[in-house]
Amino acid sequence: MDHSGDHDGGKHDGGARTFGEGAGSAEELWDDRYREQSRIWSGQPNPQLVAEAGSLVPDRAQDTALDLGCGEGADAIWLAQRGWRVTAVDVSAVALERAAGHAADSGVEERITFERRDLATWRPGAGYGLVSSQYLHSSLLDWRASAAMAARAVAPGGTLLLVGHFPHGQHSAREMFYTPEELAEALDGVLGTWTVHVLETRERTVTGPDGESRTLIDTVLRATRP
Repeated sequence: MDHSGDHDGGKHDGGARTFGEGAGSAEELWDDRYREQSRIWSGQPNPQLVAEAGSLVPDRAQDTALDLGCGEGADAIWLAQRGWRVTAVDVSAVALERAAGHAADSGVEERITFERRDLATWRPGAGYGLVSSQYLHSSLLDWRASAAMAARAVAPGGTLLLVGHFPHGQHSAREMFYTPEELAEALDGVLGTWTVHVLETRERTVTGPDGESRTLIDTVLRATRP
């Protein structure tokens, strides 16, 4: 999801209901969430995506990227502008319609395929040169299963990029977040002989809707499949 900039550890960009409490389905939850405002996220790509994928150069043999939980499309648009052919998936039809409009406004609509998928049940085929999952947190989605699904979608020689909130403090949504150690343990049977380039926490300063600055902590994994 394109949650860039003001991502708060307990909320997606300071939004209201985001983790699935009381929702009948993921589609209902996120459609309702997106209908609350004309724009939920900042419209900018997530900072860890920019930091880790900015140096990746797609080639003709491996130029496909998968954006899991694409939201309003900022990450997918950023990738398409850098030469990737992007499959961008989200459970919300409202978000996808909005994302497609933003892609058209940016002139990259022909490089992005938007698909509505429930990531709790969908299984993508393997073969993507880059698979990106940014802050994919929900009580309706097991992060361990979604991380393993993302890894299995990476083509040989491709890159996996997973970014999530670090579970600091006594946050009520602790079980939806993960440490680098927990992420490594969850993927222990999947990554195998992969090359792990980054597995760490990173601090970043964001400004909330109230104008106050705060420090957030991300867990970041970037790995290459052999």
